Amino acid sequence: MHRFLIVIEKANGNYSAYSPDLPGCIATGTTRKKAEKNMHEAIEMHLQGIREDGLSIPQSTAIAEYIAVK
Repeated sequence: MHRFLIVIEKANGNYSAYSPDLPGCIATGTTRKKAEKNMHEAIEMHLQGIREDGLSIPQSTAIAEYIAVK
């Protein structure tokens, strides 16, 4: 099993998502949940393509943290 950080951003009228560890793997959705679901499917397809190309699945190295600023 692999775990990848995804970032979901609110856009104009929808949401977009990407994974810093998987360049070019993106998804959108009309709701945050839909964007998350679509991103899950996009990652599965992306990893399938990597496997079919005979490449190694990249190691997840991205982390996220909220920082409080006054």
